[in-house]
Amino acid sequence: MNLFLTLAFLFCIGSVLGWGLEVIFRRFFSAHHWVNPGFLVGPYLPLYGSSLCVLYLLAMLEPLMPGDSPWLKKILLFVVMALAITALEYVAGMIFIHGMKIKLWDYSDRWGNVKGIICPLFTFFWLVLSAVYYFLIHPHILSALHWLAENLAFSFCIGFFYDIFLIDVGYSTHLMVKIRALAAETNIVVRVEELREDIHQALQKKNVRRFFFPMHGGVPVREMLDQYVKQHFSREKSQGKWIRLPSKKAKEKKSK
Repeated sequence: MNLFLTLAFLFCIGSVLGWGLEVIFRRFFSAHHWVNPGFLVGPYLPLYGSSLCVLYLLAMLEPLMPGDSPWLKKILLFVVMALAITALEYVAGMIFIHGMKIKLWDYSDRWGNVKGIICPLFTFFWLVLSAVYYFLIHPHILSALHWLAENLAFSFCIGFFYDIFLIDVGYSTHLMVKIRALAAETNIVVRVEELREDIHQALQKKNVRRFFFPMHGGVPVREMLDQYVKQHFSREKSQGKWIRLPSKKAKEKKSK
């Protein structure tokens, strides 16, 4: 099976497994209620899918790691893996902040964070997950791909995943564009987790439970964001946490 199909398979599996991991983490350690993480509607997180592809490719570099000890080579490999995924996380976070004016996750309260996008604690988590991948998943990838090639029904499921995924990306991007347009008016960055939590609390008051489509609170997007700004602006401004992007006039003035 060629590299493209291998990465397509890994992206699918990683996105779904990563979504399940995030759901459990938020339920018991973060939000303390069931949350559909990320910005997409369906049960997948592209960052985890991309990360699994990166881990697969980097695992091939183990023979190139310096040192004579096999365990030293493995430890260095895990460090490289963790740093690579952290870099991927940083690039993805910056693209969404400056391109879409939204912040999908926020580590601002974590020690040593960089712009609230990456932090040492989660880099350590990536290190642990890299080791878990190496010992429990990587040795079985080739056999899994061989099984996939011989079971066309499962191959159809992978194709179905990408059909739904692309539709979901189009739908969610449309919503992100709306949020970007409204956020641009006040030059702010919208924290998606806070916005989702506001919507969750509003739905709870109406005795409505909604796991999928968590960004839909039954009100127009503009009204939803106006409420978000009013609720968080004064508190976060006083704490110095409010993210305000420079206006176009300020950028032009600075460039001169």
